[in-house]
Amino acid sequence: MLTERERRLRKPVRFSIVSFALNLLVSVVLLVAASPAQTDVNAIIQKSVEANNRDWDADPQFAYTEQDLDGKGVRKTYDVTNVLGTPYEHLVAINGKPLSASQKAEEQRKYDRVLSERKSESPEKRAQRIAKFDADRRRDHAMLDELTKAFEFHLHSEQRLGPYNVYVLNATPRHGYKPPNRDCEVLPGMRGRLWIDKKTYQWVKVEAEVIHPVTIEGFVAQVEPGTRFAVEKAPVEGDIWLTTHYSMKASAKVLFVVPHHSQEEDTYSNYHRQKSSPEPEKAAKQTTASQ
Repeated sequence: MLTERERRLRKPVRFSIVSFALNLLVSVVLLVAASPAQTDVNAIIQKSVEANNRDWDADPQFAYTEQDLDGKGVRKTYDVTNVLGTPYEHLVAINGKPLSASQKAEEQRKYDRVLSERKSESPEKRAQRIAKFDADRRRDHAMLDELTKAFEFHLHSEQRLGPYNVYVLNATPRHGYKPPNRDCEVLPGMRGRLWIDKKTYQWVKVEAEVIHPVTIEGFVAQVEPGTRFAVEKAPVEGDIWLTTHYSMKASAKVLFVVPHHSQEEDTYSNYHRQKSSPEPEKAAKQTTASQ
């Protein structure tokens, strides 16, 4: 089970995955050739980039419900809201069951403590907190230039995926690519596939997997084949689409010898624009009623 600190460190993953898939899409624009078929791909991706940038800008404006399933089979449900500039996760259920009275009281105390701290922080400290949140999002976008160098893209097919007619794009490692920093070191060992809605040019799904071992500099570990993730998106308001499902299975070797495996599955729902910081107790009742 993840500790609170581990959850805080993991939270940028939702934005990171969205950014990763978005950046894959943007990359195609710079890599397609001039043939008529590839020109069509270029036009598709350009429109998809516009749609995903719109989603990316809108994402922090939404509150939502998050359900996390860890590798031990424990599912926790959180109401996620923006509290004075950055997200706050309020635990409302465990394994589909509402919290007990004592658990609710404890979670309320946690919220009250965080709210009090954020209300009393200096302008400088608040700016630092918000800047860190914004920096995590910007860092993901900074991978854009490297993705255009790291992958080659091809239009694979046109398919039906659920209610959507989609274009399917494959992304494969570019031979000879040299990662310039640690964030990019996993890219040469990955390949991916993206499904893009023909009507809205939104991406409906993205999958990626590690296809050969990748050593991460600065960590005494090696990411192994079998590591994979998948992300799905859906419309939440007008032309805005946001993440609804994320799954990950990771395989690595610690000290290059000891095997380590982990998995995670998260779902996101009940998106709604947030005008102010809601009281968690009210949000918790709404979430429980919807389950």
